[in-house]
Amino acid sequence: MKKAQTFHLTEVTDAPTRKEFLTLPVKLYAQDKNWSHPLDNDIREILDPNRNKLLAHGESQCWILKDDTGETVGRIAAFYEEESSDQNEQPTGGVGFFECIDNKDAAFMLFDTGKEWLKERGMEAMDGPVSLGMRDSFWGCLVDGFHEPVYNMPYNLPYYRELFEAYGFQDYFQQHTYWRKFEPGGLHPAIRRRADYLLSQPEYQVKMIEKGNKQFAYDFKEIYNKAWAEFNGIKGLTDKEAMELLKSMAPIMDERLVYFAYHNEQPIGFFVMMPDIGQIIRRFKGKWNRWNKLRFLYHLKMAKSIDRVIGRIFGVVPEFQGKGVEGAMVIAFEKEAMKPSFPYKTLELNWIGDFNPVMMKVAEFIGGKIYKTHITYRYLFDRTKEFKRAPKVNMPKRKPATTSS
Repeated sequence: MKKAQTFHLTEVTDAPTRKEFLTLPVKLYAQDKNWSHPLDNDIREILDPNRNKLLAHGESQCWILKDDTGETVGRIAAFYEEESSDQNEQPTGGVGFFECIDNKDAAFMLFDTGKEWLKERGMEAMDGPVSLGMRDSFWGCLVDGFHEPVYNMPYNLPYYRELFEAYGFQDYFQQHTYWRKFEPGGLHPAIRRRADYLLSQPEYQVKMIEKGNKQFAYDFKEIYNKAWAEFNGIKGLTDKEAMELLKSMAPIMDERLVYFAYHNEQPIGFFVMMPDIGQIIRRFKGKWNRWNKLRFLYHLKMAKSIDRVIGRIFGVVPEFQGKGVEGAMVIAFEKEAMKPSFPYKTLELNWIGDFNPVMMKVAEFIGGKIYKTHITYRYLFDRTKEFKRAPKVNMPKRKPATTSS
């Protein structure tokens, strides 16, 4: 009779265990040509309380899992942040950066560890695989469309879905990535007519962003806080946070990829795209040293090695949705994209949640087709409690029923 394999957990507390945590994927994905090594520094920044300000009111812990030969075969991180955890029906933390061999005993030991750690800190549920910060980085389990990932979008082995679901995680929401080529005719005719009409009205205007103009940061904050406020777990931005976000984007920003819409000079929508720097960073094997920084600048500015664009975020304030604002921004972008000097060939619109059917429809109308699907799972610690999927947002408000006397 074959002896059962045994596994041993080790907390990540020092340089050797941190190295094991970061390098495990290199072994797991050695035969997968689509996998792209994220920058180690990007992961450290999320999990380090000295660098991630969300951890000022939260906590994180990482573990590695070794087999009985001493080989590292799994890893996981658990974390919570007070403000976002309390925005759920029950206090909810997260587990992420999960990697594991195809073994349920190993995976379940990692999930159990994250669960118990979160329970000790007052959590009643955990989402996974997620991150601690913006949802466009390291968020969700890839279940369909195992193509080369764009910068910091999660890519995992196909059997991860089975491991999460076998443990008892349930589909809280799905995030779709839409793909399209840059070619004329992608915009749905009805959307184009509505957008053309809107652009003929003097009170509406679409602007390309201007680097160095701080007003766009404040406009972004205003739109973001109105357009995303309905969804649980998303906090509004402050002026300072919006300015920091704009500053962080500036080194790789291409002005031709960022558009804002206005009504009577009030900001009502944005369409923010970025060059996919993942096409460069995948060459660096996770290292962000001085040499690779120089290589990065060469490929970005001189060799122009990027031909793919990421749709980072697309938002319209609720009262202006469905009026042609979305199409108007796409039309403004198309004018740039059709120029011979435009260097990009394809667009991936990331992170369109199935809780937002309006934005899914918009992605379809601008010519996008679902290319990848990730799932964000939730696990309720009280297994008798009713599971509820993420509530839908941007749904038309129903008028209350009236009764006649």
